Amino acid sequence: MKTNIFQKIINFLKEVRLEMKKVNWPTRKETIKYTLIVVGVSLAVAVFLGGLDYIFSLLLNKFIF
Repeated sequence: MKTNIFQKIINFLKEVRLEMKKVNWPTRKETIKYTLIVVGVSLAVAVFLGGLDYIFSLLLNKFIF
């Protein structure tokens, strides 16, 4: 029974290895480019949401409090 489980695990890992060879990995340049895009979009969204928060805080303090 244990050998059957170990054989299944070994077979699974062999299949994983074969599938990983088929993956189209990005180049270093592509990885850097995509990382910079994600960081840039994240910063832009953070600035936008921070600006909205600031504006709404001013409006609430002016008209409600």
